[in-house]
Amino acid sequence: MKPLVLASQSPRRKQLLEWANIPFTVLVSEAEESFPPNLAKEDIPVFIAAKKARAVQSRCSPDSIVLAADTIVVLQDHILGKPVHREEAVSMLLSLAGLTHQVITGVVLTQGDRTVSFSQTTSVTFHPLTLTQIEYYVDQYKPYDKAGGYAIQEWIGVVGIQSIKGDFYNVMGLPVSRVIHHLETFK
Repeated sequence: MKPLVLASQSPRRKQLLEWANIPFTVLVSEAEESFPPNLAKEDIPVFIAAKKARAVQSRCSPDSIVLAADTIVVLQDHILGKPVHREEAVSMLLSLAGLTHQVITGVVLTQGDRTVSFSQTTSVTFHPLTLTQIEYYVDQYKPYDKAGGYAIQEWIGVVGIQSIKGDFYNVMGLPVSRVIHHLETFK
């Protein structure tokens, strides 16, 4: 396989690629995570991932494949970003408790003039959660770098998730099997 460059500082994306036994290097993108207000929800993370990929591609060799991704959480048509502070994280989790939301990850793979992009959506339903449970999670895990204020692979996912419909790894930040499928087309 051609050299793969992960345009992300996400430890979860790095971990998922390692679990899949895919060799890669990391070049962090400094691209701003803004988007036009009129984009469809499933297009937002793809738009941001494309910005990340372009920012890193110029720093790579021409034969390198750049992989960029972005994840958003959508609750009742409202996007929940990364919480800035404790109160916002608690508020986000209170809003998710007992309800179903969507986790959408946008992925861009690019090499030279060739680009493949897609989004993957997974529905996640939380059990009703108590304020004590939410505060415990936020205080222990400090989920300030996570869309929606949580990570499914942490304590809150183990005790708080009632069900998921779709790709579990997408909720972690990267639909790995779909990425592998597309990487195979870059041979």
